[in-house]
Amino acid sequence: KNITDFSLNITDCNQVVVPEEVFFTVAAAGILENLLVLIAVIRNKNLHLPMYFFICSLAISDMLGSLYKTLENIFIILCKMGYLARRGDFEKKLDDAMDSMFILSLLGSIFSLLAIAADRYITIFYALRYHNIMTLRRALVILAIIWTFCAGSSIAIALFSYEAATVIPFTILFPLMMFFILCLYVHMFLLARSHAKKIASLPTSTVHQRTNMKGAITLTIFLGVFLCCWAPFVLHILLARFCPHNPYCACYMSIFHVNGTLIMCNAIINPMIFAFRSPELRSTFKKMFCCPR
Repeated sequence: KNITDFSLNITDCNQVVVPEEVFFTVAAAGILENLLVLIAVIRNKNLHLPMYFFICSLAISDMLGSLYKTLENIFIILCKMGYLARRGDFEKKLDDAMDSMFILSLLGSIFSLLAIAADRYITIFYALRYHNIMTLRRALVILAIIWTFCAGSSIAIALFSYEAATVIPFTILFPLMMFFILCLYVHMFLLARSHAKKIASLPTSTVHQRTNMKGAITLTIFLGVFLCCWAPFVLHILLARFCPHNPYCACYMSIFHVNGTLIMCNAIINPMIFAFRSPELRSTFKKMFCCPR
């Protein structure tokens, strides 16, 4: 708040505020959509596969992101109404808990996307050995490692968030992981094109290759949406830490509420892409909301 007040004094940029009705509607929609994805995967035994477990991990991360922004906005409203002090010990602990939830959501999304990308890579180029390489037990172990690491990192970063040595590695991790996933997809598409030319004479193989490439395209869309929704908020964190008094940085930070809303929009867009591009999920949703026949 102090940074925002100071920024408005040295810039002509007015703070952009998202209406609370819109904010809470977007948050509720994101939570409900991802909850439906989790329920669909749990109910349909055909979806009890490593790929869909990784998708559930991403859905949980999206739910945490929407929940974080919702609770944060509620606490801000309570502070404005005078029910919470701005610098009390209890409020500081709440703030640390909220920061930890945000970091957990971001790290969980990044590593879930990485796991999904790796799973798709194995599916395309090691199709005959996929079920031996990526077993259900191995997928669960990977998810346990991911969430243990993310939980520990989120607590550590939240407790030492005022140290530059903590902020810098955290902000570097985001573009580094995104670059690694991007390289993996580029490598995937190049090899897939080469393999498609070699097996063009085999109709069944071509159909299988097109199916796998459709999945790769879907995940590429997810990656692009994730970057568009999360990158502005990560940039806000960098600017708030390293140049809070610069007029240009302060002008960008005036759209803080918009950047927060983008995070929740990501939670809405991801399930929509799954629902429209996954036949199994579409079928499960129909059975959940329509007559079994």
